[in-house]
Amino acid sequence: MAASREVDLVVIGAGPGGYAAALRAAELGMKTVCVEKERQPGGVCLRVGCIPSKALLESTEYLSFARNRLGEHGIGVSGISVDLAALMERKNKIVSGLSENVRTLLKDAKVPLVTGTAGLLPGRKVEVAGADGKTETFDPKAVLLATGSEPVELPFLPFDGKNVVDSTGALALDAVPERLGIVGGGYIGLELGSVWARLGSKVTVIEMLPAIAAALDGQAGRLLDRLLRKQGFDIRVNTRVAGADAGEKEVTLTLDAGGGQERVTFDKVLVSVGRKPLTRGLGLDRLGVETGPGGFVAVDARYRTSVEGIYAVGDLVPGPMLAHKATAEGIAAVEGMAGLPGEVDYDAIPAVVYTWPEAASVGKTEEELKKLGIAYRAGTYPFVGTGRARCLGETDGFVKILAHARSGRVLGVHIIGARASELIAEGVLAMRRHLTAEDLRNTIHAHPTLSEAVHESAALLTR
Repeated sequence: MAASREVDLVVIGAGPGGYAAALRAAELGMKTVCVEKERQPGGVCLRVGCIPSKALLESTEYLSFARNRLGEHGIGVSGISVDLAALMERKNKIVSGLSENVRTLLKDAKVPLVTGTAGLLPGRKVEVAGADGKTETFDPKAVLLATGSEPVELPFLPFDGKNVVDSTGALALDAVPERLGIVGGGYIGLELGSVWARLGSKVTVIEMLPAIAAALDGQAGRLLDRLLRKQGFDIRVNTRVAGADAGEKEVTLTLDAGGGQERVTFDKVLVSVGRKPLTRGLGLDRLGVETGPGGFVAVDARYRTSVEGIYAVGDLVPGPMLAHKATAEGIAAVEGMAGLPGEVDYDAIPAVVYTWPEAASVGKTEEELKKLGIAYRAGTYPFVGTGRARCLGETDGFVKILAHARSGRVLGVHIIGARASELIAEGVLAMRRHLTAEDLRNTIHAHPTLSEAVHESAALLTR
């Protein structure tokens, strides 16, 4: 075996947490190597998650608008058709381009990108097995684990890659299923359901909880439910899958809604009931790296595991499984290694559901504030009250700001409506800088813009 290469840091995983950490480490002067088992760097988010799903959502939003909304503007169209293969090719080109950008960033930062499967060895060494069967060993001062997560599989409804698919499979169907069943009403299921519903599928969402997108503020979640039903979604809450029969061409699910069982048949079923840390093959047990409930790696405030010199971030550790959370943690972990005060403000991490309309939030929900017994005030302003929303024809939704009853400090911002994913940044800044509703009210917002709904929501709290 060849001698081990001595480096300062080996980052395992080239996703949002891993490549961001590797780039920051290089900035700080660390001799860094990034290891990725897939041919394309970028992680699940870039290759088979956030980016391809948003590409498909964008394409199908255009389709839906052309079919259903152009007439409102006095524009008549006919003969609209869909080339699914071309739509998928556009998605693939976007993914390839961004993946190559990641490769270029690492190259320009002089961070070697090693393709292969990494495993931890005693003495904190890292062995990388390439596809050609050759192995390479590194002897780093520190190791950062950033291998991400994988879909949770139901024992009675295993993925077959054909009729029962995970989110990756749902991004690459070669035909529009007439009947699509989605097990799980979280953001992944709702987003992918939106793609295929716009393309013509009859989409049924099966959620065992009392509400879809359960992490949203209740008021926003209820409106999202109503608007998705209006778009043709069949949403069944308080319903669990009691059994499944996967045949050659279709899948029949037995649904239990508490008042008896019903068998429903689908052409395809997407199982989207959550994700779990991807630690298989890393050798955590071999080194004694502690894990907790759900298989999450236990870390301290500096992202240090129970084994000295080994760190973990992103979907491997507790907290929301979000790409931007992983990026922030990767950077903070590396800064901590360098003796800098790296930190992540977990109270100011935004979350977005990219349905139409979009739903975005940061901070506490009303339900959480009530449970905590925190006195608050709520200011809710509808988009229908803004000139820009009316001009766009996008009047569904609202901006809701929750502020402390006495100090006026912003405790949460919840937006459902057009481009909520962009508007939420103002709420994140307000949370991060401990701003008050009065601060937002006194900030001049351009007119006419959707952001004026943020201003008006804040104004309601200061009158």
